[in-house]
Amino acid sequence: MSELPISSKYRSTPDAPVSDGEREELTQRLNDAFAAGQLDQDAYSSRLDQLYAAQRLGDLVPVVRSLPARQTYDDPAMVQQAAGGRPGEVSQARSANRPAIYIVAAVVIIAIILIILLAVLF
Repeated sequence: MSELPISSKYRSTPDAPVSDGEREELTQRLNDAFAAGQLDQDAYSSRLDQLYAAQRLGDLVPVVRSLPARQTYDDPAMVQQAAGGRPGEVSQARSANRPAIYIVAAVVIIAIILIILLAVLF
């Protein structure tokens, strides 16, 4: 029937009415595809006409079937670019010495306190 998965709301609930929010979302997706050069003027106009003539979600299958998929996730923080960084640029290494110095200092202080306590008790 189409390239849309069966789980798509346009195929799984084809008799559901088209909401204003759905029309706005699809209008934005069509505008984006047209601006990116993925649709020519005739295809864009034709799909807009189909979009606003549609009464049910199933009527929108021809409109959405060749639109690029909508991103439904955010990029993980691990792959997001740092502010001011360029792709492929290595950022400054963080110093690992500071926590190590604090740990060594804490162990030394605890050892001194234990020595003093042992000297006082014995």
